[in-house]
Amino acid sequence: MNSPRPASCAPAPAPAAAATRADPAPATAGGGHPRGSLGPVGLVLAGGVSAQFGGALAVTLMTRAGALGVVSLRLATAAVVLLLFCRPRLRGHTRADWGTVVVFGAATATMNGLFYEAVDRIPLGAAVTLEVLGPLALSVLASRRAVNLLWAALALAGVFLLGGGGFGELDPVGAAFALGAGAMWAAYIVFSARAGQRFPQADGLALAMAVGAALFVPLGIAESGTDLLVPTTIALGAAVAVLSSVLPYTLEILALRHLPAPTFAILMSLEPALAATAGFLVLDQSLTAAQALAVTLVVAASMGAVRTQVGRRRAAGGKPDA
Repeated sequence: MNSPRPASCAPAPAPAAAATRADPAPATAGGGHPRGSLGPVGLVLAGGVSAQFGGALAVTLMTRAGALGVVSLRLATAAVVLLLFCRPRLRGHTRADWGTVVVFGAATATMNGLFYEAVDRIPLGAAVTLEVLGPLALSVLASRRAVNLLWAALALAGVFLLGGGGFGELDPVGAAFALGAGAMWAAYIVFSARAGQRFPQADGLALAMAVGAALFVPLGIAESGTDLLVPTTIALGAAVAVLSSVLPYTLEILALRHLPAPTFAILMSLEPALAATAGFLVLDQSLTAAQALAVTLVVAASMGAVRTQVGRRRAAGGKPDA
């Protein structure tokens, strides 16, 4: 997953410091778990596949609109959808509330911009693998357990292999953009939680997406100009927004009615592998054996960090990490 996936005005989850963009609690009220977990798991995996194939489509769109143009189209579409469906209240908020929204929106937009600049230079699978290091680092630091040194070591080994022992096999600028996107992903997690505390339902997210679109649309216009007004480009940009934001988030909301949050977080850790698959099938981007092993190590580190965090919560009697 390479960006937040807003599509619903259901109560916004408060993201935790895990290797996911959100760690919402499962909505089990009035329902209970369905027979087996194949249904919810399938929904999450379908959402992940949609998000990564949306990312692959975005790469093909960059030849028409450029990286910043694609980001502008995606953010603008997501903002319009959220504002129309959520209709957030604009009055009655404090200066601190608005400050949170502005920083949240800036982090969201910057994360998207850096990520698309990365996939314009390096394979999609490699970009998502480097990007996921941001929330992984946040999870490791938040948990503060010795075992997380193991997950950090696995992730660093994966990064070493991915870069061919020094990023000789990857464009260093593209790798830097992906790492920057990961840092912004971590910031997104922190400020998404704060916005969820200050605004009802998904109002904070809707307003933040509007801020992000306002910040990036001028940049997209400066880069692509009237190319953004071509009907085909607009249609493809809307398709990217649907595949990468609207559809995945909707599927996840449905899945989380029956799926425990820890299971959801672990499934989201598979995104680098899904991205590598999408890159291969859509963009003909194949990974070397060493790079495939690197993706596996980072996925394992992400899953391990999530499980460690969950184990700590259970040991503390179900209380979240401090």
